Amino acid sequence: MLKKTLAVLGSTGSVGTQTLEVARHLGFRINALTAHGNYKLLERQAREFRPAAVWIGEDNYVNLKTALADTFVKVLTGEDSLCALARDTECDIVCNSLLGMSGLLPTLAAIEGKHDIALSNKEVLVAGGAIVTASAKRAGVKILPVDSEHSAVFQCMGGKKPRKIYLTASGGPFFGKDAEFLKTVTPAMALAHPNWSMGAKITVDSATMMNKGLEIIEAVWLFDVPPKDIEVLVHRESIVHSMVGFEDNTVIAQLARPDMRLCIQYALTYPDRAPSLTPPPDLCALGKLTFASPDEKTFPLLALAKRAIEKGGSMPAAMSAANEEAVALFLQGKIGFTDIFRLVESAAYDVGFYADPCVDVLLSADRSAREYVRSTFQRR
Repeated sequence: MLKKTLAVLGSTGSVGTQTLEVARHLGFRINALTAHGNYKLLERQAREFRPAAVWIGEDNYVNLKTALADTFVKVLTGEDSLCALARDTECDIVCNSLLGMSGLLPTLAAIEGKHDIALSNKEVLVAGGAIVTASAKRAGVKILPVDSEHSAVFQCMGGKKPRKIYLTASGGPFFGKDAEFLKTVTPAMALAHPNWSMGAKITVDSATMMNKGLEIIEAVWLFDVPPKDIEVLVHRESIVHSMVGFEDNTVIAQLARPDMRLCIQYALTYPDRAPSLTPPPDLCALGKLTFASPDEKTFPLLALAKRAIEKGGSMPAAMSAANEEAVALFLQGKIGFTDIFRLVESAAYDVGFYADPCVDVLLSADRSAREYVRSTFQRR
């Protein structure tokens, strides 16, 4: 297996730290690391992996610069520097685990630099899928999915065009609960995912089922499949990570333990495979695999995401940004769990719509949706 060099954007988050764990396991070199605010962890990562450069948010630039003064690591800050780092760093793969819309411009910069992308940032494709995939095609670079579901689809496809994609969902901690129960949900309850260890925002998205809605939009762009050919199945065991149906009605599934390190590793080693940190699933101990249809009435954001990708344009960007802002308010204890549903749906329809947006328009739609959610909350 070829040893590769990585740039890891968002290295102190859940996916970023697991990416470094996999890189350590594989013996891959790290040439760039970035973080928004956790400069102490970024310092430790820089001392271990000795990248050429690191990037940190402006509020912590002086702290990190001082902490790494005894090293040869270059310390950068500012949005332009982040994009330049993604574009110009000498690496084989840029691993993008940045949060939200902040990942869009660095992704486009990395593509401009002819780097393959290991992508775990859903919002990049949800908001800018048409632009990102067209740019990657022109540049001749690969977008390698890190999400477990899209990694599974990618593996099952084997280079063949699918007739249907089945995205599996754990159902989160509130599967089978009714709308009245959801009104009582607290942040602590929403963060108690039954199967996966993830960051706070994506864990809440799993609880609301928005995570699966975003994944439908992601799959449309990654695999060039219309929304009508993508079906969500609730699979509580989280062992079948997704399935692909072909023209002859054969369905192929990918099975593994719920461990993000395995999905990350496949993106980094593709097209090769290597021994991983993830043990094999014990199917006999598991005993059974179950599937159910999602409850889109109780969890309306899944249906909203389907409508957003059908309408296209700037609507998915507005919806995604509104969701990010509403989830932040929920985690701060400022709104209830079901308030997320109402705020996101209102913003998705009320924020100005553009049928064929450029990057600047998408960024504007993102800002407008966030402001809509904040101002609506403040008027309550």
